[in-house]
Amino acid sequence: MARPDLNLLVTLDVLLEEGSVTRAGKRLALSPSAMSRALARLRRATGDPLLVRSGRGLVPTPRALELRDRVRGLVRDAGEVLRPAERLDLATLARSFSVRCSDGFVERFGPGLVATVGAEAPSVRLHFLQKTRPDPGALRDAVDLETGVADELPPPDVRSRPLFTDRFVGVVREGHPLSAGKVTTARYASARHVHVSRRGLAEGLVDEALRPAGRRRDIVTVVDGFGAAVALARAADLVATVPERHTENLRHGMHCFALPFPAPEVTVSLLWHLRLDADPAHRWLRDRVADACRDPG
Repeated sequence: MARPDLNLLVTLDVLLEEGSVTRAGKRLALSPSAMSRALARLRRATGDPLLVRSGRGLVPTPRALELRDRVRGLVRDAGEVLRPAERLDLATLARSFSVRCSDGFVERFGPGLVATVGAEAPSVRLHFLQKTRPDPGALRDAVDLETGVADELPPPDVRSRPLFTDRFVGVVREGHPLSAGKVTTARYASARHVHVSRRGLAEGLVDEALRPAGRRRDIVTVVDGFGAAVALARAADLVATVPERHTENLRHGMHCFALPFPAPEVTVSLLWHLRLDADPAHRWLRDRVADACRDPG
């Protein structure tokens, strides 16, 4: 069966409203002959004359009267579908968003983000999901947003936006030998270190930056998150080398020092799937996350 020409619905709606081929043609910017051909096509499609001559005008048939309200509703609904979304009303917006990120990100930026979202859109709910390992497919399924350091370009169906650049610093408990005196490359390298790697790797960016100095860290333990690294450094004579902004809240009460060699930097980005790129509510949330991560200084 041939697919019906849905453009004829608009033509029929105008014809039934005007009751005149000439007036309907003017509204649709069609010539009288083109309008007559459209009416002929409508008659063939519906199997009914629809409009018949009565005196000097046209009157609708019973079938036309039956269709009039239905056609008007269909045309109105189609118009609503094909126009841009209504302006976002944050006061009535009721949605839940899932944000996949590390514990450290939630502890550092979560309070400000939750407060802002709650003030602007009280019925919006944020679900923070722990990011334990890279999973490119998560955004394609149920995750709305993800934060992290992109080791390579995201796939074509994933969009990204840089949030901030972070540099690595050393952190130790008060009383640790490195909490006093100048931290040299030799002192830093010879200390006992906790290394962070979600993939369980024995070395990372810090070790690459240290290598030109001809030194290697004495890594005695490996953990999968910055929070765990800081916790171990707080409780033992270990050095945790962590991103400065990302771990600001976690390092409270500890001694922090600049690395004695060029510190590696990482750019933390926000990622989302292409299917959500044009969604007004999702765009609003992306802006709020960026605001929460903006350096106040």
